[in-house]
Amino acid sequence: MLQIIVQGRGGQGAQTAGNLLATAFFAEGRQVQSFASYGGARRGTPVSSYIRVDDKPIRVRCDIETADAILCFDASLLEGRLLASAAAHTLIVVNSAQSAQHFAALLPGRRVVAIDAISIARRHGLGRIVNSVLLGALARATGEPSLEALQRTLIDEAPKQKEANAAACEEGWRCVDAQLQRSAA
Repeated sequence: MLQIIVQGRGGQGAQTAGNLLATAFFAEGRQVQSFASYGGARRGTPVSSYIRVDDKPIRVRCDIETADAILCFDASLLEGRLLASAAAHTLIVVNSAQSAQHFAALLPGRRVVAIDAISIARRHGLGRIVNSVLLGALARATGEPSLEALQRTLIDEAPKQKEANAAACEEGWRCVDAQLQRSAA
């Protein structure tokens, strides 16, 4: 079972990203469980989306205690409770202009992929709405869901700017792919 935590601040699109990710996995025929946790009901407070994915029915109904992957919309959230759910194997994909090496120094022993999602989103006319970029980055870093499933989901489900969101998702995927190719070399 793949367990993912999406962490952001109210208004950043983390809840939408969690829903889109769950929809993409479901479109690929996977079993999906998705639920959310809201802090205070206002902009800027931490919000979380939790997703479980498996090939068989998911019977567990508790919070995710140890994630396989964390998608973090704001690097300032990489602390305390969120990091407590990250084991040594947990992959952390974070929206930041800082490099992965910066996070390796801050979070020794953690697997971190950093992506400047804001720059990519702006190039595609999305302003500070980074969820599509980050979904592409997460998909490449974890190997699932497929880029095609994510793009189809964005075209079908994104509230607006469907084509721009699909293109931003692909650029996020390609950016992480390039990082992984460099680190493998």
